Amino acid sequence: MSDFQRSFLKAKLANLPLEPPMPRNAPPPHLSMFDEAEEDAALGYDAFRGEVPSSPINDDSSSASSASSTSTIRPGLFTRPELPKRKSTTFEPLAWSSYFSQKLYLHSPSTDCTYHAYITPPLPSGPLFVTHHGAGSSGLSFALLASSIRSLLPSAGILSFDARGHGETKTTKDEDLSLSTLSGDLVSIVNLCRVRCGWDKIPDLILVGHSLGGAVVAEVAKSFALGERVLGYAVLDVVEGSAIDALQSMQTYLSTRPLGFSSMAQGIEWHTRSRTIRNQTSARISVPALLIEAEPASPKPWRWRTDLGATQPFWEGWFVGLSKKFLEARGGKLLVLAGTDRLDRELMIGQMQGKYQLLVLPEVGHFVHEDAPEKCASAVSLLYS
Repeated sequence: MSDFQRSFLKAKLANLPLEPPMPRNAPPPHLSMFDEAEEDAALGYDAFRGEVPSSPINDDSSSASSASSTSTIRPGLFTRPELPKRKSTTFEPLAWSSYFSQKLYLHSPSTDCTYHAYITPPLPSGPLFVTHHGAGSSGLSFALLASSIRSLLPSAGILSFDARGHGETKTTKDEDLSLSTLSGDLVSIVNLCRVRCGWDKIPDLILVGHSLGGAVVAEVAKSFALGERVLGYAVLDVVEGSAIDALQSMQTYLSTRPLGFSSMAQGIEWHTRSRTIRNQTSARISVPALLIEAEPASPKPWRWRTDLGATQPFWEGWFVGLSKKFLEARGGKLLVLAGTDRLDRELMIGQMQGKYQLLVLPEVGHFVHEDAPEKCASAVSLLYS
């Protein structure tokens, strides 16, 4: 560009307004003919780098003019928000020690049984939440719930154990999973824990049971085996009527499960991909306790610890009379369900009469306490008030 042309353009530009006026009939921004990318191009703005490209004209005055004009463009104004980061897809196990302070092996000399449990002891003034898992699960099923309860009630303790035939608990009759035996185990574990921890008396108790565990805690509460120490109990996603109906298809469900897994990570992945457990973090904590490396030389050495099919003789006995026991036992009552369709007639009447609290979480699966631990903890914590 010649000096004459440069002087002529500067004189013309000096008489122009700093910003061009907006036409009267200009369309509003959301009706603009430009999309966001075209607008960036028209402004000479690099949306991916967040900067204005340098001018192709390399003479000194043009470069200075270009540099001064960039000061009126705020990169933050045009920078597109970052895309949300993808959730982690790792399926490596997580350690139990992040969720409980210690684990115990409670031996009963009278029965020659050794119960395996995870515990965070309560403070002297706090309650003890005692949890019982469902069939085929383990005490680590309640790991995230335990952390959530402690965040709401720092003085509270959590005792979560492996039922006989599950996890690391060893008894003389692991195959005896009758309701009376499982209920007796819960009472024994609480008393053994009192001795081991050196408590003068059993703390105030809140019993929490999922599925089969719900039937066990209702049985213990109704029998008054732990006396007035039980302030309340929560039953998670099990109702007598629908549970008995579901038993008809249980063997069909079990036949669809893999017989084994090539690695622990694959077992965790199956639980999340199949939506059995919808909370990936919880699956990484709880699933490792469900599997054992039973056949190291096999392509799929990791097998189920508990043979659920072998528990079939006890299925009906777990749930018959559950609704009545739940409604008649002493203490505060909470029922947490994954859908209102699970309510049977007796519980519907009891709910209308205000005999218990009901929490419905339609966005979760059967493992409500693993899928939504914070919401379950908020409801369960209200039993101690």
